Amino acid sequence: MPEASALPAPETTTKPEVADDFVTRSHRTASGLRYTSTTGRMVLRKEEDAQGKTNGFNAKAEIFLVAYTADTADAPSTGAGSKSCAKKPVGATEPNRRPVVFAFNGGPGSASLWLHMGLLGPRIVDSGDVGNMTRAPYAVIDNPESLLEHADVVMIDPVSTGFSRVVQGGTSDEFHSFTADRDLVAEVIRLWVTRNQRWLSPKYLIGESYGTMRAVAVARRLQEAHGMAVNGLGLISTVLNMSTLDFAPGNDTPYALHLPTYAAIAHYHGRHGNRPLAEVVRDAEDYASGDFVVALHLGNRLSKRKYDSVVKHLAELTTLSEAFIRRTNLRWDYMEFATELLRDSGLMVGRIDGRFTAVPPRLQESRTWDDPSLRAITPPYAAAVNHYVRAELGYESDLPYEVLTGRVHPWSYDTFEGKPIDVTGDLERLLIDIPSLRVHVDYGFHDGATPHFAAEYVWAHLDVPASARARFTHHYYAAGHMMYLDPVIRNAQLGALADFVTGA
Repeated sequence: MPEASALPAPETTTKPEVADDFVTRSHRTASGLRYTSTTGRMVLRKEEDAQGKTNGFNAKAEIFLVAYTADTADAPSTGAGSKSCAKKPVGATEPNRRPVVFAFNGGPGSASLWLHMGLLGPRIVDSGDVGNMTRAPYAVIDNPESLLEHADVVMIDPVSTGFSRVVQGGTSDEFHSFTADRDLVAEVIRLWVTRNQRWLSPKYLIGESYGTMRAVAVARRLQEAHGMAVNGLGLISTVLNMSTLDFAPGNDTPYALHLPTYAAIAHYHGRHGNRPLAEVVRDAEDYASGDFVVALHLGNRLSKRKYDSVVKHLAELTTLSEAFIRRTNLRWDYMEFATELLRDSGLMVGRIDGRFTAVPPRLQESRTWDDPSLRAITPPYAAAVNHYVRAELGYESDLPYEVLTGRVHPWSYDTFEGKPIDVTGDLERLLIDIPSLRVHVDYGFHDGATPHFAAEYVWAHLDVPASARARFTHHYYAAGHMMYLDPVIRNAQLGALADFVTGA
């Protein structure tokens, strides 16, 4: 009887174990503060439940973050006050008393490189500003007013942005929604705070653009799910109620709320002569909240005499032609404004920053999502972050660093089905439930993506006591969405943020 041949061993299909891949480096700021950077991907796990039985904590996503923590001996105490006050060592027994800031950008689909390399990090990109942008290959320089002097800083990239990805075999779509994104970022913060023994530290969330909506939602999630109260919210280029920006049929509110921004951008491009910017903006705000909003609400009930008066006044404020204003029936969206304002010069203006200009893809365009400001700003920031995380922070990855990705779309807002996408209710509860919560707000007058008057409209409709509204600080800048492009504005912005996180 012939011998049986050995059967081949069955192939294994076990997934490789996923683990955190952090690297640490020691550094010193220009002022001499010693600090540690921790860079890498944190594995987020979810407790699975199979028919009522716990099935273990399964890896779901790897979230890229960069944490900067001051070495204890050099760290100033929370009572150090403003930048001008002398620093006092915390002491080895009090490292958890130092404030910690968690920051992220928006999109959805944006990585945190803008706040990281433009404002909050100890090292930033030398990008230049409108009219004086630096040329490739760019440079990374010390941040002269680093927030790290006053607080530890953790930069977070949500799923599909930066180097953050779902684990092998996972589905990224499950994280591309308001609720899943909120819960994921809250879990990253909870884990970091727990692992670093920072539950007793003052905690601040800073977001930009959609990141402001995320910051409010995450703060509420931390409070509701984990009992973690944050001390403050830093809202840069704010949107909390999407209906203030949504030029949808029947929604006239955004047309009025954008008017002061149109006037400010026209002023920047020399269309208002020698009039001061503040005066131009104030006139537009007065008209937007008075005769213009009334005219919009009246619709075709508006008399011809009054209609003609509104057209004339809008032309004076925006410097758009009366023919254009009549053709749009007093209602045009931002991208129509962007292509129309400087049409006679063969240029369009930016959306993220209306100070920037470029030749549009086609001169006859009436609307385009091509943005001259993003085209100018992205290359220096992308070059800086790709160099910096590898060469200076020591983190290696062959993955592309996703700066602004469309991979997160479609983004789901199913939580808000049948109602506006609006987190102001969460902010109201936070202000009431956390009596010490403070809110810092930064506005750019030339920001066409999140107009300052739209944010002010939200504050005016908050259903909270006057004492809660008194815990807001408002900071206005003659700049765009990323107001920190201007070094003078950046230093002023960081000075205000330093006071904010130290309670000065």
